[in-house]
Amino acid sequence: MMTVSTSRFLFGAASLALTTALAGGVARAQTGAPATLTVQVNKSGAAVPKNMYGLFFEDINFAADGGLYPELVKNKSFETDDHLIGWKAIRGAAGLESYVVSSDQPISNANNHFLRLSAKTAGPDAGFVNEGFRGMGVKEGAEYTFSMYARRGPGSVNGLAVTLEEPGRGNGPETPGSGRTLAQAQITGLTGEWKKYSVVLKPTATAAHGRLKIVLDGAGTADIDVVSLFPKDTYMKRENGLRPDLVQLLKDMKPGFLRFPGGCIVEGITLDNRYQWKETIGDVAARKPMINRWNKEFKHRYTPDYYQSFGLGFFEYFQLSEDIGAEPLPILNVGMACQFNSAELAPISSAAKGPNAAGAGDEPTLDTFIQDALDLVEFANGPASSPWGARRVAMGHPAPFNLKMIGIGNEQWGQQYLERYEPFARALKAKYPNMQIVSSAGPSPSGELFDKATLKLRGLKAEYIDEHYYAKPDWFRQNVGRYDNYPRTGSKIFAGEYAAQSVAIASPDNKNTWDCAISEAAFMTGLERNADVVAMASYAPMLAHVDAWQWTPNLIWFDNLSSYGTVDYYVQQLFSQNKGTIMLPVQLPGNAKNGSDNLFASAVADDAAGDIVVKLVNYSPAPRAVKINLAGAKGVAKTGRAQTMASADLDTQNSLQEPRKLTPQDSTFPVAGSAVSYTLAPNSFTVLRVKARR
Repeated sequence: MMTVSTSRFLFGAASLALTTALAGGVARAQTGAPATLTVQVNKSGAAVPKNMYGLFFEDINFAADGGLYPELVKNKSFETDDHLIGWKAIRGAAGLESYVVSSDQPISNANNHFLRLSAKTAGPDAGFVNEGFRGMGVKEGAEYTFSMYARRGPGSVNGLAVTLEEPGRGNGPETPGSGRTLAQAQITGLTGEWKKYSVVLKPTATAAHGRLKIVLDGAGTADIDVVSLFPKDTYMKRENGLRPDLVQLLKDMKPGFLRFPGGCIVEGITLDNRYQWKETIGDVAARKPMINRWNKEFKHRYTPDYYQSFGLGFFEYFQLSEDIGAEPLPILNVGMACQFNSAELAPISSAAKGPNAAGAGDEPTLDTFIQDALDLVEFANGPASSPWGARRVAMGHPAPFNLKMIGIGNEQWGQQYLERYEPFARALKAKYPNMQIVSSAGPSPSGELFDKATLKLRGLKAEYIDEHYYAKPDWFRQNVGRYDNYPRTGSKIFAGEYAAQSVAIASPDNKNTWDCAISEAAFMTGLERNADVVAMASYAPMLAHVDAWQWTPNLIWFDNLSSYGTVDYYVQQLFSQNKGTIMLPVQLPGNAKNGSDNLFASAVADDAAGDIVVKLVNYSPAPRAVKINLAGAKGVAKTGRAQTMASADLDTQNSLQEPRKLTPQDSTFPVAGSAVSYTLAPNSFTVLRVKARR
């Protein structure tokens, strides 16, 4: 992810008539002679990479906590830097006498802070509320497991009253008695020792912005810690599972890979703030939270309460990859903090520490980062008899995750990156020679640093070079031929982060418009035409909370209860679901370049389905008649299937209110021999599938 420092198929009213004409599969030329394209079925090219279209995940925009990871309690263990983030004492006449975050005889050394509550007299206001992640989204009749550790101190506290409530309008989260009760339970049997208590809460109504209230039952003192409210309805009904609607949207993409955990999250603002995978596995209650590097990055989206709980950690990422049928692609720190922030460096060796190095003494050298990578491969793939393989098995996954790819660094550039990448890659290959390595070409898709990195990485025989580009929509249409002249051998390209920006890079006013999505579709025809060069591609970022985002645009938006795919999502989905197996050359009218006259095209054979697949983008306000010759095709069916997205309004967007305003629409069309006549709708992206043999 770049920082700010870097540079429904549902027609509008104007095209309702065209919608009606196409709905029954009628595809007649509206104006002028058709543009003739030839798909050379008899001259097939290279194989389309199995994992070509995938997903990029980063914990930005509340994508993990408050999003994909459905824990409803913010700062459940009081371990954040500000120990009471997410918590507020209840204000009331008979409230708490005192409260303090203490570390006196904690649950464990790994979880060494807890909240101590004291009340002189019993009362309904002697407690705390937790606000959740911009509220707590709960559904009527659904079940939520409330759990906590607690112990009693001096006095006569009998237990704790737990209430899930919806605040009254205009009242702050710490104001009691102003909203409606959604569910209640009583925790009893407190002793002088830490003990875990749990109960199931079933809300009587749906609420998007609920809150959790915990009140002392009786006068005296009680300690609480690891407070959790977790939905039972998780993907595959797993304990500590993920939010099912979001996972389903990911799975519906049919992704070839899942890149995680980022993004600039990998680097951190400083090296201390970097993502360390070993801190994210094992007992969830023992995982220490850390400030999210996006919390204060943008003044326009200042989010000081943004932390990573790591409830969604590396084990869960690997498991998610497996669940959605994607190859895992972890990205690891290469000994460099974000170069747009501190640019802190770990020395290449303890003897090589310079003025910019991480420090002396116990500060990590590059060897530390390399060992982390080697240990990760063992965690993912090692047998139960290996130290890290045993950790995976203990977490409930005896079989290896079959990790095949790993990324060295996120978005670094310059000599400092290259001189760390080389020993890092060498060490990985020495122990795991079949491991495929993803390298970084930096945050920009051109320029001196980009050119030097590309040349060096090709010389080092890097399997994949990760290129990123965020730009205005017209850049994507103008650069559709970007990879036409790339070397056909050697390093492959990973288009690891890209998205059209409707206003400007990192602008808070960017929108997921049809103009952005159709321009990305045009660009992706160029990726597909060069599938022998471009091996993987992913839109970024992937997830965003409508009330807690830092960056826009994003692929999928959600609130506490629902979610939707943007128009960009459905473009990505159409490419991924129609990936095919073999590239087919496409000849445009007059041997024009792809994109001439705003007509973009690519084609593949899907040998598994027995189809020829043609993708067409008409970036024009007028309908466009085309004639497609399937040269050399055999056994061609008489009817084909079309999937189309089109809108006369390039500003069209999906939303929570209209989640399917513009989505792919299916229709059929006639095929005469090896010729297809079709009329492309204005401002449309169309996928045509025809049964045929090569």
